[in-house]
Amino acid sequence: MRSTRSLALAAALPALLALSACSSGAPEASGAESSDCEVYGEKGSIDIAPAAKGELTVQTNLPSPGWWKGTTPESIAGGFEYCLAVNVAHRAGIDKVRVENVSFDALVAGQTKDYDMAMAQISVTPERQEVVQFSEPYFDSDIGVLAKADSDISADNIQSKTLGVLVGTTAVAYVKDTIKPSGDVKTFRDQNAMITAVRSGAIDAAIQDTSIVLAFAGGSNGDLEVKGQYSSGEHYAAIYPHGSKNAAAIDSALADMREDGTLDKLSGTWLGPELGGDPNAVARWDEN
Repeated sequence: MRSTRSLALAAALPALLALSACSSGAPEASGAESSDCEVYGEKGSIDIAPAAKGELTVQTNLPSPGWWKGTTPESIAGGFEYCLAVNVAHRAGIDKVRVENVSFDALVAGQTKDYDMAMAQISVTPERQEVVQFSEPYFDSDIGVLAKADSDISADNIQSKTLGVLVGTTAVAYVKDTIKPSGDVKTFRDQNAMITAVRSGAIDAAIQDTSIVLAFAGGSNGDLEVKGQYSSGEHYAAIYPHGSKNAAAIDSALADMREDGTLDKLSGTWLGPELGGDPNAVARWDEN
C-alpha cells in the first residue's frame, strides 16, 4: 500500500550486511548491527548480475516495524522483507546486501535507480503496473483500522469518524470509494505523523495495511488497537528497475520460497511476534 505520487528521492543511506553461507544461524554484519536472519535453500541456485558487484542492492522506506528491524539502513538487523532480501542474495550466491532508504513515492513512480529490487509493503495495482515492473507476490494484505484502544469506532459508525490516510496509498481510494465517510479525511505524507495524529486525537483512526498498523499497535504500550479490517485482495510484491535482467531469476527464487515454506517461516519469525498479533485474527468489518 505505497504512494504513487512523485517526490524527490530521499537521501540514500546504504548499509552493507554480510550474509551467512550456512542454511541457518544469524549472519554476521559489516557496518551494521548483527543480522538475525536465517537463510534457507541452496546457495547459488540462481544466477543474477547485481547492480553493484558482490552485493544485492535493496531499496525500501524506513521505519517499517516487523518488515525491517531497525530505523536506518545501518541499523537493520532483521524483519520479513530484509530477511527475504537476505534469502534472495543467499540463493544468488551473494554475500552482502546493501539497504537504501528512499521515498515511497519516488520508488513506486519508477524514479529510483542503481538497485536490484525494492520492497516496502508495496501493493500491486494496475496503475502501478503501468509505470514499474513487479515481482512475483510474496505477501497477501488487507486494510486495517488503527484507533485508540478506548475508541468506540466500529463498522457501524466509521463513516462519521475523522479518518487519516497516507498520501498516494491504496487506502486513499478505498476510503473514498468503499468506506465513504461523511466526515473529514486527512492526508499525511509521513507515516509517523499519521500515527501521532491518532494518538493525539487529531484523527479518529488511521487506515492502512493491517500488517503495518498492527506493528504500530503492538509498539504503543496498549494505547492503540487495530479495531477491524477490510478485505482488499491486495498483494505485496517487489519492484525491479526498468528492464531488469534479473527479474526472471529472482521471480523463480520467490516462487520456490513460497513452495518450500521459506515465506511462511519468515512470516512466523517476524510478523506474528513483531506485529504483536496475527493479521488473520483481526475482525473483518466487511463480512458483518
